[in-house]
Amino acid sequence: MTKKSYEMDMCNGPLWGKILLFSIPLMLSGILQLLFNAADIIVVGRYAGSEALAAVGSTSSLINLLTNVFIGLSVGSNVLIARSFGAKQEEEVSETVHTSILLSLISGTILCLMGILLAKPLLTLMGTPNDVLSQAALYMKIYFAGMPVIMLYNFGSSILRAIGDTKRPLYFLAIAGIVNVILNLCFVIIFKMSVEGVALATVISQCISAFLIIRCLMHQENSCRLQFSKLHLHRDKVFKIIQIGLPAGMQGAIFSISNVLIQSSVNSFGSIAMAGNTASANIEGFIYTSMNAFHQTALSFTGQNLGAKKYKRIGKVLIICLILVSITGLSMGLTTVYFGQTLLGIYSSDPQVIQYGLARMQIICLTYFTCGLMDVIVGSLRGLGYSIMPMIVSLLGACGLRILWIFTIFVWHRSLFTLYISYPISWVITFSAHILCYFIVRHKVIPHEATSQIAS
Repeated sequence: MTKKSYEMDMCNGPLWGKILLFSIPLMLSGILQLLFNAADIIVVGRYAGSEALAAVGSTSSLINLLTNVFIGLSVGSNVLIARSFGAKQEEEVSETVHTSILLSLISGTILCLMGILLAKPLLTLMGTPNDVLSQAALYMKIYFAGMPVIMLYNFGSSILRAIGDTKRPLYFLAIAGIVNVILNLCFVIIFKMSVEGVALATVISQCISAFLIIRCLMHQENSCRLQFSKLHLHRDKVFKIIQIGLPAGMQGAIFSISNVLIQSSVNSFGSIAMAGNTASANIEGFIYTSMNAFHQTALSFTGQNLGAKKYKRIGKVLIICLILVSITGLSMGLTTVYFGQTLLGIYSSDPQVIQYGLARMQIICLTYFTCGLMDVIVGSLRGLGYSIMPMIVSLLGACGLRILWIFTIFVWHRSLFTLYISYPISWVITFSAHILCYFIVRHKVIPHEATSQIAS
C-alpha cells in the first residue's frame, strides 16, 4: 500500500470524519496496550492467587510515576513534528525524528537503571505489605529491564501519530498483544511461574512492538524516514522537545504522585482491598485510554493546523473532541458499573475482592467523563505549544488538592469512599481551571484578527 493509505491531511476537509478515523485506531491501540497489563493481572489473579494479584497491581502507580516524565517527552516530539509537518518543513521533521529516537533510547536506559535499583526501596516507602513486597519488587525489576524498548515504541508511535498514522501502531500492538497473552499462559500455567512470568511476557511482547515500529519508520517514504546514520541529538530540537514535553511529563508524574499516595492509603486496608482496587483500576483503565485517544487527537490536529495557520479549524477540533470524549466516557462508565460484578469476576473469584472493586468502580466510573474533558483541553493547550501552564494547574488542582484531601478529609473520616471521592472532585475543579487557561492561550497564540474564526 502507498503512504497515502496511512497519512492523514488534518488541515483540509471535514473534521468529524477525520477525527473519528484518527481516534478510533488510537483508542484501540491504547486498549491493546492496556491489555498487556490486564493479561498479567487476570492470569496471576486466576492462577497465582490474591497475593500475586496485589503484587502486580501495587506497582502500577509507581511505574507510572517513574515513566511519565520521559513518556511526556514523546508528547514534545509529537507536537514539534506535527507543526513542522503541517508547515511542510521536511528538514525540520527529519531532524526531530532522529533526535526523538536517540532520546528514547537514552530515556529508556535511565529508566531501566532507576527501576532496577529503586524498586524495593520505593515500594517499601509506599507501605507495600510484606506478604506482597518481594513479588512486587521482582515484577518491577523485570518490567524496567525492558524499558529501552518500551520508550522506543512510545516515541516511534508518537512520530507516526504526528503525521496522521494511527493504523500501523494498532497493527503492531495487536501482534504483540497476542504474543503477550500466549506467553502469559505458557509461563504461569505450564512453567508454574508467578509474577516473574507475566513480567517477562510483557517485556518480550514490547520488544516485538518496538521492532515493528522501528522497521516501519525505516521504510517511510517521507521526511519521517529513520536512518541510523542520521541519529543525532540536534540541540535546538532537544530544547524544544523538552520545553513542550517535560512539563507534559511532569504533569503525568504529578498525577502519579497523588495516585501513589492514594495507593499507599489503600495499602493500609490490607491485601484483599488492594486486590479489589487493582482489579477495578484495571477495568477503569479501559475507559481512560479510550478517552485519552481524544486528548492525543486534539494534540495532533491542533499542532498541524497551527503549523498550517488554519486557525479556524483549531476551535472546531476542540469542540468535536469534547463532545466525543463525553459520549465515550459516559457510555463506557455506565456500562462498566452495570456489568461491574461480572467484569471483576474475571480478575478474581474472591467475593471480598469483588466487593472492594465495586466500591471503587461505582464512584470513579460514573464521573470519569470529567477526567476526559480535562485531558482534551490539555491536549489543545499542548498542541498550541503551551505545556507549563497546564502543568501548574494540574499541580494545584489534581496533585495538590488530592494530597490536601488525604491529609485532612481522609484523616478525619478514614474510609475508601472518602479516599475515592477525591478523584471526581479534583477532575471537575481542574477542568474548570483549564478552560480558563485555554482562552488565555488562544488569544496569545492566534493572531488577533483570526481569533474570532476559532469560535465560529
